[in-house]
Amino acid sequence: MAEISSLLAAVSLLSACQQGYFAFRVGRVRSKHKIAPPAVTGPLEFERIFRAQQNCLEFYTIFVVTLWTAGWYFHQDIAACLGLLYIYARHKYFWGYAEAAEKRLTGFLLSLGVLTVLTVLAVLGIGSRFLDEYLDFHVAKKLRKPF
Repeated sequence: MAEISSLLAAVSLLSACQQGYFAFRVGRVRSKHKIAPPAVTGPLEFERIFRAQQNCLEFYTIFVVTLWTAGWYFHQDIAACLGLLYIYARHKYFWGYAEAAEKRLTGFLLSLGVLTVLTVLAVLGIGSRFLDEYLDFHVAKKLRKPF
């Protein structure tokens, strides 16, 4: 199993590092403005960074589940590339939001698009596996036959 999921594992680890970095940035801004936890309000700079990090965290489980499901059931390489695109989109989102709330939109929409594609690929992959395993209908063979 490890040999067929090494790219997914690498992308997952990179995304976990990104999440850690975002949390680190929140801590730095907390220190700068002397905002002790559990407070979540303060200067606008802190509130934007905090909200950006929280939003990234809120979407993280969706990302990990769709990444791995699309990678296992559809295609690891495609899912891993989409995972890297998602990490880039979240980078754009986080730093756009840190600068001004209006600048978060590009990264946000790109990350939603990637999550949508990963979800569709996961559903297609699971559907194909289901048809193959339970109904003995081989989608891949049927698609290759005309060519």
